[in-house]
Amino acid sequence: MGKIKLGVIFGGMSTENEVSVVSANSILKNLDREKYEVFPIYIDKKGNWYKYKEKEDIKLGDEITKGEEIENIILYLKKLDLVFPVLHGLYGEDGTIQGLFELLKIPYVGCRVLASSIGMDKVYTKIVFDKAGIKQAKYEYIRKYKNKYIYVDKNFNEKILDIKQILKQIEKNLKYPMFIKPSNSGSSVGINKANNMEELEKYIQHAGEFDNKILIEEGIIGKEVECAVLGNEEVIASCVGEIKPAEDFYSYDAKYRNEESKIYIPANIPDEKSEEIRNAAIKAFKAIDGKGLSRVDFFIENETQDIYINEINTLPGFTNISMYPKLFERSGIKYRNLLNKIIELAIEED
Repeated sequence: MGKIKLGVIFGGMSTENEVSVVSANSILKNLDREKYEVFPIYIDKKGNWYKYKEKEDIKLGDEITKGEEIENIILYLKKLDLVFPVLHGLYGEDGTIQGLFELLKIPYVGCRVLASSIGMDKVYTKIVFDKAGIKQAKYEYIRKYKNKYIYVDKNFNEKILDIKQILKQIEKNLKYPMFIKPSNSGSSVGINKANNMEELEKYIQHAGEFDNKILIEEGIIGKEVECAVLGNEEVIASCVGEIKPAEDFYSYDAKYRNEESKIYIPANIPDEKSEEIRNAAIKAFKAIDGKGLSRVDFFIENETQDIYINEINTLPGFTNISMYPKLFERSGIKYRNLLNKIIELAIEED
């Protein structure tokens, strides 16, 4: 049997283009070239597709060396046996490109259309986790509408309100601190923490620059922990890792630019708490109909030691500092073997 023709697609039109490039560079360096004939494909921020000239090393923000532009994307993709989308955020992690692969009948790594779209949309992830009975922070959901906002209650009743009315409604239901998030954004882009009404107003408007749908969550004071999952029907969970952000919370800069942010693998928590988190991670993955891989993020509240799910990432980062590969490496699966397993799961699911 010949080598598998594997397309590795990265970059993309989202705010996470640069992170995607660094993730892909790590993957390209670690793929088994005895098994795979690799076709690296870069999508720029305007949506143009290029053959990519591999570099030995690349850091966040480095300039991309584009190769020949791919004129007929469909024909190029059709010659591949399998695709590994290393695309974070909109148009790559939200079911968009997964739908293209489905239409072209090309096997691909990771979650399918439904799980990708639910996992990308923080509001609808919350709704699914509510139904699954997975404990999470109290939240409110609003949408931008012209110069006003639509407030959506728990029964999906809608009211059009101005910003001052929105602030009063949120303050009635949630306590400070609150986290304000664009519903469709990753790597903590557009996320801020509000400690008062003035900040709440400012950060709602900021989040609205990234998405019309905005999630407001009551803050959980506690440890930030993460767990990686791997599988289709038979799903395994890694050990649990702990994050200690250098900033007030794990922002984009805290993740990728501030070297003072620390991760601890395994997390310094009791074994029974770790097992509870691992089980909850698998349940969350199954609840959204996940396939292949995901990373699931939680809080352990200081006061109660209760576990709260934060979010699920259906295409987690694969940079040299990313938690997903580090968690599985500590759990006994080295980076190259992890890539092989993820690709095997894609072939199995086809």
